Amino acid sequence: MEEQIYLCIDLKSFYASVECVERGLDPLTTNLAVADPERSEKTICLAISPSMKALGIKNRCRVFQIPKDVQYIMAPPRMKLYIKYSADIYGIYLKYISKEDIHVYSIDEAFLDVTHYLSMYHMSAREVALRIMEDIKNSTGITATAGIGTNLYLAKVALDIMAKHAKDNIGYLNEELYQKTLWKHQPLTDFWRIGKGIANRLNSIGIFNMGDITRINEDLLYRLFGIDAELLIDHAWGKETTTMADIKAYRSKSNSMSSGQVLARDYSFEECKLIVKEMADALCLDMVDKNVVTGSVSLMIGYSNELELKPAIGTASMSVTTNSYRTILPYVMGLYEGIVDKNKPIRRLSLSCNNIVDEAYEQYDLFTNPAELEKDRKLQKAALEIKEKFGKNALVRGMDLQEAGTTIERNRQIGGHKSGE
Repeated sequence: MEEQIYLCIDLKSFYASVECVERGLDPLTTNLAVADPERSEKTICLAISPSMKALGIKNRCRVFQIPKDVQYIMAPPRMKLYIKYSADIYGIYLKYISKEDIHVYSIDEAFLDVTHYLSMYHMSAREVALRIMEDIKNSTGITATAGIGTNLYLAKVALDIMAKHAKDNIGYLNEELYQKTLWKHQPLTDFWRIGKGIANRLNSIGIFNMGDITRINEDLLYRLFGIDAELLIDHAWGKETTTMADIKAYRSKSNSMSSGQVLARDYSFEECKLIVKEMADALCLDMVDKNVVTGSVSLMIGYSNELELKPAIGTASMSVTTNSYRTILPYVMGLYEGIVDKNKPIRRLSLSCNNIVDEAYEQYDLFTNPAELEKDRKLQKAALEIKEKFGKNALVRGMDLQEAGTTIERNRQIGGHKSGE
């Protein structure tokens, strides 16, 4: 059986590199941070250039954490521009690899199954990676790094840990090499899917590296992590059963749609009520646009960071399945009124519509007037057509004009950041 070979390609300091290229500057030698200057010094830098990382400044730091003696350019986020660059680079991948063998992991990272292409190109995996990386550099000015592995996990780890120490920005791992070179590697958080919480729990039972995981009693890991222990054990040995074909064939058993935001300041209970209504309106429009309906909603309200309180969380099941704002809003607001402490300031929130299904499966209860629901849907579709033609802010609700509202500003953003327009 032919050995599987995967590439994991990452665009180095992507947002910061794009901003440097747009200014005609070298991303590898220019000090630049992507952050919104209109926000406070506590705002997170979406990216910093490699030269700033070389000074010991951490990526995703906050603006105030950048040393005062470091001279740098602050570039406001331009999300639409980054998406265009990412799409152009995806086009470069397609010059070499079929879309069925590409999995876009994030805006700046992708997995490529090159197993069947090596013999066709008469090239090694490293040569294919170099060819693609050079094409990206010549076409866009962006520097890429790559990990090569005999499974998806090893390709990712080769990228995250090995590539940064290689002169050609390419790392390689198979199971044998992984066990030989990385079983003693620390910290554990350098490994894909191991965050601080998991690392701390492993440390508490005397596990400080991947080799330790292979030697401990597996029953203890299953008691600590449940079914997730299986993945942890496999990864400790450098094994991964998921293939590109599995990713392409995957279909979620249940679907949901959600919206969340972190507020620019602490909001009172009454102020946040407006934000919840805005988010419900946006989700309902999104469902109408996608021709789906929901039968339940979930709400999470996080209090001010200074309070260190657990968030309020709740779910409400509806007696109908619908995408009507008029029908869904009472359930959402009832949930909000029921779970939130009215005396605590609020800083973040998320709302989700659960178990969404096609509009054809819309269900009514005895008190539902189908004609009214159809009227609501027509109004919502008309609103969507206006927004599509003239922009999202061409038509807004009166509540969106209130001082505490965030919809108008969020309509100018992509992923919670400025689109650059």
